[in-house]
Amino acid sequence: MAAGIAEFELTGPWTGFIAEPLVGGSNAGVLVLSGSSGRIEREQCRLFARAGVTAATVRWFGAPGQPPGICELPLETFVEATGLLRERGVERVSILGLSKSAEAALLVSTLSDCADAVIALAPSSVVWANVGPGHDGRDRPYRSSWTWQGQPVPFVPYVESWLPPEPSDGPVAVFDWYESSLKAYEDRLDAAAIPIERADADLVLVAGGADRMWPSLRFAQDLADRRTAAGREAMVVTHIDAGHRITFPTEVAPPPSTRFDHGGTPEAGAALGAVAWPRVMAAISSF
Repeated sequence: MAAGIAEFELTGPWTGFIAEPLVGGSNAGVLVLSGSSGRIEREQCRLFARAGVTAATVRWFGAPGQPPGICELPLETFVEATGLLRERGVERVSILGLSKSAEAALLVSTLSDCADAVIALAPSSVVWANVGPGHDGRDRPYRSSWTWQGQPVPFVPYVESWLPPEPSDGPVAVFDWYESSLKAYEDRLDAAAIPIERADADLVLVAGGADRMWPSLRFAQDLADRRTAAGREAMVVTHIDAGHRITFPTEVAPPPSTRFDHGGTPEAGAALGAVAWPRVMAAISSF
C-alpha cells in the first residue's frame, strides 16, 4: 500500500495490478496498457490513483495462454479487461494506450462501447502486421496484429528488404521502415485504416514531432482529420521536439533504449506529458 492509495496484485484471469484512491473511491477509471514492452504499468497506475482515479493494468501478451508476440491477439482481451474497472464500481471507463496498445485501444473504440474515452500516446492511424510470433511460434509470413470475433483485422505489412539508411552499432530509428511500408502497400491503406469516425468514445491523441519510431504525429493528425470530417471531436496534443516516449508529471523517464532510437529528448517528452496531463485527466474524469 502506497500513501493515499490501495494496491492489488492480479493473478487471474490476467497477470496485472490495480491501484485506487483510499478515500471515497472513484467513479472514473482507466485501463493502462504498456506498449510493445508488454510490462505491467504499476507506476503509471499509482500516478492515476494519486490523482483520484482507479487504474488497472494487465499483461496483454506473452503470458500463459496468450501469444508470445503481438500477433493475431484478440481485441476482446481489452474489452474484457475493462471489466476489472466496472467490477470496482467505476462508471466512466477510459483506455490509455502507448504505441501498439494505442493502436489496439483505438480499434477497440470502433468495435465496442466498453470505453468512454481513449487516450492514445504515440498512436498509429492504421493497423500493422504482427510484432513477434503468434501461438505457433512463427513471426513469418506476416499476419495481423489483431483479431476480432476470430477474424484477422486488415493490416499493413512491413517491407522485408528495408535496411536502416545509416547503419550503425547504436540504436536504430525505424521511422523510415514504417514510411517505406506505407508507400509500398498503399493499396492496403484504406482497408487497414482505423475507422475512428465510428467511435463514440472521447478521444485524446498525444504525439511528438520528433518521433523516430513511426510517424505518430502524422497518424494523430490523420485520425483527428477523419474524426472531424465525421462531425466528431478529437484533441491532438503535441510538442515538436518530443519523441516516441512521453512522461507525465512526476514520472521518471525510462533509460534510453539500446535497440531503438525513439527520437526526441527526455525533457521534451516531459514537456509534452505536462501539457497533455490536464487534458488526459479531463477526458478520464469527465461526466
